[in-house]
Parts: sequence; C-alpha cells; structure tokens
Amino acid sequence: MRVDDATVVDRGRYPDAVTPWERESWRATALDWVAGHLTAHGLRGEGALEVRLRPWSVLIRVPVGGRGHAGTPAGATREPSALPGQRATVDGQAAVWFKANPPASAFEGPLAAALARWVPDHVLRPLAVDAERGWALLPDGGDLFRTVLDREPVGPGGWEALLRQYARMQYDLVPYASEIERLGVPAARTLALPEVFDELLAGNPVLAPDERARLERLRPRVADWCAELASAGIADTLDHADLHDGQLFRPAPGRFTFFDWGDAAVSHPFCSLRVPVERACDRYGPQVLPRLLDAYLEPWTGGGRTAAGLRRAAELAWRLSALGRAASWGRMFPDASGGTEPGAAESAAWLLELLVEPPFRAG
Repeated sequence: MRVDDATVVDRGRYPDAVTPWERESWRATALDWVAGHLTAHGLRGEGALEVRLRPWSVLIRVPVGGRGHAGTPAGATREPSALPGQRATVDGQAAVWFKANPPASAFEGPLAAALARWVPDHVLRPLAVDAERGWALLPDGGDLFRTVLDREPVGPGGWEALLRQYARMQYDLVPYASEIERLGVPAARTLALPEVFDELLAGNPVLAPDERARLERLRPRVADWCAELASAGIADTLDHADLHDGQLFRPAPGRFTFFDWGDAAVSHPFCSLRVPVERACDRYGPQVLPRLLDAYLEPWTGGGRTAAGLRRAAELAWRLSALGRAASWGRMFPDASGGTEPGAAESAAWLLELLVEPPFRAG
C-alpha cells in the first residue's frame, strides 16, 4: 500500500491546510501502520487511496480485500461536501478508514474504543487505535445520514428518531463521565463554562475591540446562565458538539450510528442539541423545531422534572453550546509558519453567537 499517481487528494476549502500528510516519512509510517493492522484482521489494501486533508484531520479511505470483514469512517465534514466513498463498497470494493487527529483531539481513537465497550449499539468499533499518535483505523459504517437524505424522502420523524436515540446514549454515558475525561476528552462541565469563556476570550487574537468589549460585558450573564442550567439537575455527560447529518450513519430506518468525536467534550448534554436541530430546520423549516425538542427531551423526563423546566434548560444550553463549538476550532494541526492561529476566526464567530437569542423560549 503506497501513495502513487492514482492517489486522490481532496483539500476541500482548505488548499493551504498544514497537516502531517505533507511529510513523506509520516505518510510512510502511517501507511505501514495501516497495512500491519489490516493483515492482523485478515485484510489487505487493494486499489487507489483517497485522502481527505483538513486543518483538523487526515482521513484516508483504504480499499481492501481479503477474508476479514470491513464493515464508513471517522472524520466527517464541517463543510457541506460529502466524503469520498460513503458506501460500504465502491464499484464492488470494500474499504476501511484511517484517521489522524492533531494533538488536541488525539483522544478520539481511545474514546471511540471506549464507547464501543460502553454503548456498542450506537457507535463503530475501531479496528485499531494508537492513542499516542492520535491514529485510528475504522470499519465502514454504511450510508451517511446525509447520503440517505439526498437519496430518498425522509421526513422530520427521521430526525426525531436520531435525537431520541442520541439522547438515550448520552443518558447511558452519564456514569462514565469521569472516565471519559481521563481519556483526554476536554472537560467543559456546566459550572466551569464561565472559565472556558474566559480562556477562549483571552486567547482569541482576531476579535475586533468592539466585539471583545461586548463579550466582556456579557460575562456576568454567562455565569448566571451556567448556574441556572446546573440547577436543572441534569448531569454532565458526553457532548458530541457537532452532530450533523454528515456525522452519523443510518444503517436502517430509525437506527443510527454516531461517530467523529474529535470535537467532543464532557459538558451539559443539551449542548449537543443545537447543531442537529439547526440542520433539520434548514431542511424542513422552523415549524419542526418544537417536535424535535420534544423528541430529544423525552429520555430526560422523570425525576420530578417538568416539561417547562427541560425546555428552559434546552434554551440555556442552546446558547452556551457556542462555547463548545468555539473551543473545538482550537483543535487543529499546528501551523509551522507561525501565522494566525488556525481556527481563530471560526472560534471568534462562535463566541459572538453567545450574543444571539435562541430561536425558542421556554415559556
């Protein structure tokens, strides 16, 4: 298995992205690692590699043959373009996926392996993980939900099902929150979010003076929102932080497989709600928002919680979720040129989302 003239390299909207793929020694070592683990699973690389380079990951589709079972990848898009080779086979060729994360999200492989033990019905099981180098080799997961949406009619009920399943998985992961942190997943617990806000604001080099001043004035309200959200009594757990239709597979109607944990944090679970609901509203219109909220909140009922209280918590978490998105843009491959910190502009844009009212009110 090697890089040759048939290798397809996709840089998307980031032609100048700095990744380790540019280093020949790194490519050779990574592909040797993949080949070794394929052999261990009774597989071998066959055909042209497809490489997807972004500031936050290197993703390689590896066509395979052999007696093993290769069952798509970890590494989805932040932009609307689809991944190459989204089906389990392309022209009859099965595939596995290699993903390399930057140091700040090197936890993704170990987290994926742990999730496969804790909630196996909801996630992919990695074929191999190298925690120190931030590498993972993953089986194919079938069709992305985005592919299904483009291919066949799927109503809002499909999104309700995925939100309900995802919320149940989060609920089941509550007892593992501390173990998830020990894997290196960033802690952004509800009561600590004001400190996360302070760090992001102080460390962002591209905010304009007036923008920075507006955010500084917002700080007391951020603290109040966090205190109120914590008082709702819902424990912190795993927050995917970027759960859109390109970050999950739909192996069967009403069933979903979640992946791509590079933006994850241990935080308030409801912070996960914003991204999928916004995507669904973009597709069907804002009138579907109430039923999507109800579907997600259903697994959190009980324990004396009221529907109004859960909606208020969702309203607060919707706004505070901007902090998780802002933080995730700092998990990039280092830029050796010493230029502007990668992701700083995107992180600033998310910080400014704290100033925007959520599209629903609890009352």
